[in-house]
Amino acid sequence: MAPERSQWFKELPGYPLAGIPEARERLKAAGVDVIDLGAGDADLDPPPEAVRRLAEAASEQGMSRYPFQTGLPDFREAIATWMSGRFGVSLDPYAEILPLMGSKEGIIKTPLAFMDPGDVAVIPDPGYKAYHGGVILAGGDPHFVPLRQENDYLIPLDEIPEAVRSRLRLMYLNYPNNPTAASAPVEYLESVVGFCREHDALLIYDHAYSEIAFDGYRPRSILEIDGADGYALEFHSFSKTYNMTGWRLGWVAGNAGLIESLAKVKTFMDVGVFKAVQAAGAAALEAYEHWVPGNVARFQARRDVAVESLRQAGFTVAEPKATMYLWIPVPGGGSSLAFAERALEEEGVVVLPGDALGAGGEGFFRVALTVDEGRMREAAVRLGRLAVQ
Repeated sequence: MAPERSQWFKELPGYPLAGIPEARERLKAAGVDVIDLGAGDADLDPPPEAVRRLAEAASEQGMSRYPFQTGLPDFREAIATWMSGRFGVSLDPYAEILPLMGSKEGIIKTPLAFMDPGDVAVIPDPGYKAYHGGVILAGGDPHFVPLRQENDYLIPLDEIPEAVRSRLRLMYLNYPNNPTAASAPVEYLESVVGFCREHDALLIYDHAYSEIAFDGYRPRSILEIDGADGYALEFHSFSKTYNMTGWRLGWVAGNAGLIESLAKVKTFMDVGVFKAVQAAGAAALEAYEHWVPGNVARFQARRDVAVESLRQAGFTVAEPKATMYLWIPVPGGGSSLAFAERALEEEGVVVLPGDALGAGGEGFFRVALTVDEGRMREAAVRLGRLAVQ
């Protein structure tokens, strides 16, 4: 007999991309021209400054020592400088910032510092599965709130039941949002901060898409909101803004006491990010002003082509103000999984079924802006053959 799995393990959700890489490779081996619009992993290069700095730093002896949670001072200071310039938020680089092995790592570990069995976390549905997984691993109870179009894909705070409020310990928010591409007005963020203060809950604000914003839109930091200090942690990632998904680098910012608690958990679970990668992250942040606008312009061009092409193909597509995604109703209101399977097997196009990100995503599928405009037009033509059937 095999060893019994823990109850927590049994409660972990399936991961949304499970099986897709294998199916994609099977089709490629069979000679199918596969267009992958599934994972949020763009076919674009990182800043050359980051690549050069990584190569230099990797040969520096001190970079190969244990980084621990303190990490590289230059990286912490670059983050503080960037947060001040971008959001007007003043942070102590050594007490109010913590380097992460990608924002996902910190998001999953945070509940271990703040949840006890029986505590509740409010989680958007659909949403990033790391939220759900982190709560389960901490022994907490997830409470899923559907993100509905009629609510502009915002969590309606007044619909959270009293039984949840009385046990509330964490709330997860992610705007600009994955997968719906929705944005949150400042007034809404103010109401969420007030709600968390009222219920003594920690707001975990996943800001991975803060810089992929279009048409002059500039998402706000939750740390800019009055009252957020002591009640919010904001997570940032290099994965999307800088096309550095595989580098596994990010950070969390917030109140020193909250940061210290997460750092203590991490001390028992990891020894920090390779210092050479942190050095490259500092170089990427320093290149922000001259490099990021051009990268965002490429995403905007892809958004424009994708929206136009998919509309012409028969889909109902909203034009998002931010993120690298489109959130599209399945034609005829059918199963999102069935549509995604047909898209892959019949047309060689990978899309993410909405229900893979939660029951609230059923009836939708997600398109990632991860290929160039020509490939996006081709994908739209292929998907359009399914839309008219």
